[in-house]
Amino acid sequence: MGNKQQVRINETILGPYERPALQWLAKHMPAWINSDHLTALGFFGAFCVFAGFGLTTFHPAFAWLACTGFIINWFGDSLDGTLARYRKIERPNYGFFVDHIIDSLSIFFIYAGLGLSPYVSLEIALLGVIGYLLMSIYTYLMTYIDGVFQISYGKIGPTEIRVFGILICIFIFIIGIFHTDMRLPFYKSLTYFDISIMLLSVIFFVTFVCSSLKSARILEKKDSEKLKKK
Repeated sequence: MGNKQQVRINETILGPYERPALQWLAKHMPAWINSDHLTALGFFGAFCVFAGFGLTTFHPAFAWLACTGFIINWFGDSLDGTLARYRKIERPNYGFFVDHIIDSLSIFFIYAGLGLSPYVSLEIALLGVIGYLLMSIYTYLMTYIDGVFQISYGKIGPTEIRVFGILICIFIFIIGIFHTDMRLPFYKSLTYFDISIMLLSVIFFVTFVCSSLKSARILEKKDSEKLKKK
């Protein structure tokens, strides 16, 4: 998208509380901390989630490490861009590129850690990765085409998904492995965590398909109107 100015759409459930908090944090951030430090911190948080989920194989209390990792990831990933905009030191191309490369790696680590835990099957966890990355592809394509960077869909954004992850951590510690009577063909019985991740994956996929079809119709209409004017 080059240097085209982005229009950010971030209308989430927690947005009215999150945005003032991020502005306050950016205002009080020490001068020696920059957005690159925060991006690295966010990735470190994702690795903590990966490690925490994976280590629950040995003891469910490691879920609290994953929970802490989600909070660290939110702090670094949500604040890096806010800090750059607050200090008016944005690097639109570099920032956009690096931020979303790190986001993609972070999502992989988070879901991979969940899949390595005894609570969610790896195959189902990877469905979550696919669903999230499909939505990311759609978002990046629309940002390139229209210059509109839509962070939220249906009032749900990355912060709400992190809250969902934190709730999973809490339930892991409280209830442990809890199998249901549901089974997939040629597959073992499902845990409630398997079902939760499957539902989240379905929501990602349905949102991706519906949003893509809607955008394709709009773009086709715009291109047709441009052709008629020639």
